[in-house]
Amino acid sequence: MLERHRSLRALDTAFEDTSAVAILGPRQIGKTTLARQYGERCGQPVTHFDLENARHLSRLEDPLAALEGLRGLIVLDEIQRRPELFPALRVLLDRPENPARFLILGSASPDLLRQSSETLAGRIVFRELSGLDAEETGTDALPSRWLRGGFPRAFLAPSDRASFEWRREFARTFLERDLPQLGARQPAPALRRFWTMTAHIHGQLWNHAEMARALGGSAKAARSYRDLLDAALVLRILPPWSQNLGKRQVKAPRIYLRDSGILHYLLDIRTTEDLESHPKVGASFEGFAIHELIAHLDAQPEECYFWRTHTGAEVDLLVIRARERRAFEVKRTTAPRTTRSMHTAIEDLGLERLDVIHAGRETYPLRDRIRAVSIFRIREDVEV
Repeated sequence: MLERHRSLRALDTAFEDTSAVAILGPRQIGKTTLARQYGERCGQPVTHFDLENARHLSRLEDPLAALEGLRGLIVLDEIQRRPELFPALRVLLDRPENPARFLILGSASPDLLRQSSETLAGRIVFRELSGLDAEETGTDALPSRWLRGGFPRAFLAPSDRASFEWRREFARTFLERDLPQLGARQPAPALRRFWTMTAHIHGQLWNHAEMARALGGSAKAARSYRDLLDAALVLRILPPWSQNLGKRQVKAPRIYLRDSGILHYLLDIRTTEDLESHPKVGASFEGFAIHELIAHLDAQPEECYFWRTHTGAEVDLLVIRARERRAFEVKRTTAPRTTRSMHTAIEDLGLERLDVIHAGRETYPLRDRIRAVSIFRIREDVEV
């Protein structure tokens, strides 16, 4: 079992400011394991409620009666199963000298758990738990993690074949059980077809009319499929950054599957050899590098963008915090070169520096304000 040190530190920080923290991520990403690890080190009594366990659900029939006498850390696992608990949590969190802290685990986005954001406004901190990253697995494991993805069981499987089979079973249960629990009314075969289609446009701009034609439905239906997978935290919708530059800028979002292993399953990529020869290898590497950067920078969804003009200038990832802008281009090469697009981005966006993430092993300057950064050295060479 891998220690999720970065996520544990994030929990420590979040609980300094609040008594309720929600950890959100897709099923099997490691939320329950993280809660167990945190409980072992928090130095307080821990009470765990699994909201898929019938006995635990029966204990929570009267949530105030069940929870108000508890002390220490209270874990509510798979909260999307019982969103009606949130009003009771508000009452408990507003107690003077509250004796309990709540760690809430969910497999849906805050937008889908709308009742929580409305009921617990100002009382809860949301954190996303994504797949394993370099801090947790070590950089030597990066090629395997790129192929298998960041789901712990997929990454730790004894062979590439076993990892692929785990991802196959995950996809089946996700479509047949998890999405219906989140309110999906679309049939599983239609959802699988759409999910596979998104794998083929991974890293590309979202075109709702084109996706609607491919689905044989309306643009509204295509958008609803997209938003459902986004709410289930398996799709990353990277919005465009737009500002008044006197240039026409792309305003459609980019679409990525969050986990490279699931992407490779949907594309039937089973081995490193399959990956290296596949037409989507470059897009896969780009999405994987963006995941590594977002995890390392602990960037929140509202801080992450891409930028592109209609004349071709672009930045694959733009992280904006207050007035600071961090820009990254991703190139699947061991010898990246500067381009006119990079210089345009620096000038138009007012960047202090642009980092080019590449597949080689060294970090070195390319030109003034442009640096080549090895994907193996993101932790060491990209400042947080």
